[in-house]
Amino acid sequence: MGGIEISWGTTLYQLVVFIILFLLLKRYAFGPLLNVMQTRQEKVEKDLAEAEKNRQEAEKLLAEQREEMSKVRREAQEILERAKQTADKQAQDLLAQAREEAERLKEDAQKEIQREKEQALAAVRDQVGALSVMLASKIIEKEIDEAAQKTLVDDYLKDVGERI
Repeated sequence: MGGIEISWGTTLYQLVVFIILFLLLKRYAFGPLLNVMQTRQEKVEKDLAEAEKNRQEAEKLLAEQREEMSKVRREAQEILERAKQTADKQAQDLLAQAREEAERLKEDAQKEIQREKEQALAAVRDQVGALSVMLASKIIEKEIDEAAQKTLVDDYLKDVGERI
């Protein structure tokens, strides 16, 4: 047949050269190449693990920060509430003190008015008594007729009016 002839010698030679080349590549090229690839894979895995660890730490820190902010807000709200309550209490205390002071001043004024009224009445009583005594002494001193008595009473009333 006139087809393709296989040269077994050349094929065997190529096979031996291929095996030698394969063994040389395996020993000197594939090994270091696989080591580089293995090292690279380990580095990538290590970097991924580190990134995951950093992400988890960041999430943890974020959660802690949120909790801290929440706590600070609660404390600030409590402080504001206490300040408001204190201000309300102080305002109520001041209002109560003002009412008490006004009531005390009112009572003092009423007492002062009552005292002055009593003093005025006592003075009027004293004057009326003195005038009555004076009138009686004048009546006794004179025997008077009706016209003189009327004049005496008018003078007495005029004198009382001037003294009051």
